[in-house]
Amino acid sequence: MKAYELKEAGSVDQLQIIEIAKPVATANEVVIKSKAISINPVDIKTRMGKSLYNEFKQNYSPIIIGWDVSGVIESVGESVTQFKPGDEVFGMINFPGHGKAYAEYVSAPASQIAKKPTNISHEEAAAATLAALTAYQILRNYIKTGDDILIQAGAGGVGHFAIQIAKIMGAHVRATASAKNTVFVKGLGADEVIDYTRQPFEDVVSNLDFVLDALGGDTLKRSVQIVKESGKIVSLPSGAIIDEINELAKSRNVEAIFQMVVSNGEDMQQIADWLETGKLKAEVSQVFTFGQLRDAHTAVETGRTRGKVVVKF
Repeated sequence: MKAYELKEAGSVDQLQIIEIAKPVATANEVVIKSKAISINPVDIKTRMGKSLYNEFKQNYSPIIIGWDVSGVIESVGESVTQFKPGDEVFGMINFPGHGKAYAEYVSAPASQIAKKPTNISHEEAAAATLAALTAYQILRNYIKTGDDILIQAGAGGVGHFAIQIAKIMGAHVRATASAKNTVFVKGLGADEVIDYTRQPFEDVVSNLDFVLDALGGDTLKRSVQIVKESGKIVSLPSGAIIDEINELAKSRNVEAIFQMVVSNGEDMQQIADWLETGKLKAEVSQVFTFGQLRDAHTAVETGRTRGKVVVKF
């Protein structure tokens, strides 16, 4: 089968197609024939030598990155009873381990996937994996009905899922977005959309129960200052909560948190249920072919994409 190997840390040119053997399912695994995969910021960071790269360089050869997949089960291990060949499934595979999703076939623990709802495409399903799970696992832990919250980068991959999930959970949701995305973000259910290109968000909102920060840096620092005492802020970029941020948060009696998403089939099933009922929708802004995967990386690397970028087979 064809797969993309990450030869070395660096530009998209380091992602090169190789031929390797198809995976074989162990007792508790399935092998999925890929129909679509999703590209995430962590893919870009790993490719560039950050995030998970050093661990992968030390432990895996070839390095095949990627975690989000939707496809059709080709085979199942002897202990797998909940899935059978021919089932359409999706999930985030082995995160934060070696997912190996940039390939025509992917092996996955049966405990990490769910059946794909019939009312959505494989492209939409692949989009609703790492980003949707990130939003769900964080919001489930830190918000409750009636909370007043802000989602930074509301039109982004995690952001557009977080708005919808927070509304399902009964929160009052504010979100930041650029002018071109305000209508889109409002359509996701946001109660208020702040155009960050026109005014600083801290001039508009304060005394919030919770902020989900997708950007880090100055945005994170400013976000800490709009959370009320005993409130919480979760920042998605690894390494964003530096000493300065911790000290600022402590001075305001605010909890600053980094939480990494983890593969979980039960959580994936919750996402599937919401997708099936229409409570949750995945925004797929761009679709590339497998041969164009490097172009998909370039698109995500801009940091300006709406929703999710997907690669189809």
